[in-house]
Amino acid sequence: MKLRYLAAALCAAVPVVATIALAQPNAQVPGIGTAGDGVAAPEGFPLAAPAGRDSGALSKAPAGAVNTGRFNPATWKYGPRYNVQGGVQIWSPVKRKMMNKEKVYSATVSGAATPEQYCTQAANPIYDFIWTEMQHSPGTWQNVASMWNTCPGSRLVNPESKSHAMAGARISQTTEFDIQHATDMGAMVIVVPTMDDVAEARDAVKWTYFPPMGRRSAGGNVAGSQAWWGSAPGGYRATYNDNVTLILMIETLEGLANADAIAKVPGVTGLFAASSDLGNFTGFAQGDPDYERVINIVHDATIKANIRLCGPSSWNDRPDFTCFQGGPPGTGGRGGRGGRGGRGQGAASPAAQIAPAQ
Repeated sequence: MKLRYLAAALCAAVPVVATIALAQPNAQVPGIGTAGDGVAAPEGFPLAAPAGRDSGALSKAPAGAVNTGRFNPATWKYGPRYNVQGGVQIWSPVKRKMMNKEKVYSATVSGAATPEQYCTQAANPIYDFIWTEMQHSPGTWQNVASMWNTCPGSRLVNPESKSHAMAGARISQTTEFDIQHATDMGAMVIVVPTMDDVAEARDAVKWTYFPPMGRRSAGGNVAGSQAWWGSAPGGYRATYNDNVTLILMIETLEGLANADAIAKVPGVTGLFAASSDLGNFTGFAQGDPDYERVINIVHDATIKANIRLCGPSSWNDRPDFTCFQGGPPGTGGRGGRGGRGGRGQGAASPAAQIAPAQ
């Protein structure tokens, strides 16, 4: 994982007082929802270990347990706590459209934009999700929290929401820190750049998804609150894994060589053929045979893996592309213009669009 140890060192340096708001809440904490995995105090603890004694739980299960014998993570049978009666509904409009091979469009908003700029874009019905730019942006997650919480959710899930588009973010790297900040705050679309190999793709899946598919912590996220996705059919936590969208960007020569394998990693919704950076990393421009070849490599990987193919909205009419950075053609969202990639300018002011396309 890129910068794994640097990220760990930085996290370790954060003062203890700053971690209180991220703990699993049993009480209201300002700015933090109560829809996490907080556990209420029961009337008693009949299965608790005896005071001051080794209960032997590592080698022996209590009566009635599903998992018996010595504790073994490799053979653990996952419990039914998050089973949804009648099956999980796909309530995310973005995920539903992508599963049906319909076209989805986004507006790019810098992570340093104002809440007003963000909400203007999020309210625009031409956009399915907001591409909040955190890779090429001076913004912080506190900036993003201010933007997203000003107009949370989507009216397509919660009629009281002021937003139409779902919150999404392009994060900077495949770390628990970045991905969990985005998902805990309400993102239902995660875009991860510069995928080089299967290991990085698996890291992206690991931190994007809840168990048993991934390792996302329940924590004290606000995403499950009523203002966000609390009214989702079946509940947020139980249905999140089926509704989140994960898009991985192929931008490097190494990523191209491994595109087939990356596309087949379970949990990947689509690959993004990064129009700008594939030129940056290859040295060829759009229209050159070598450039067109590498775009087709990404195309072929998605076809073989039966996942979606994403790109700039100027490629709206390119065969098999169905998800885009930018708006539909003719809407002011850069669709049908140029080859650099859409920035979804729409009705927002140019100040909201200070991040590069790719």
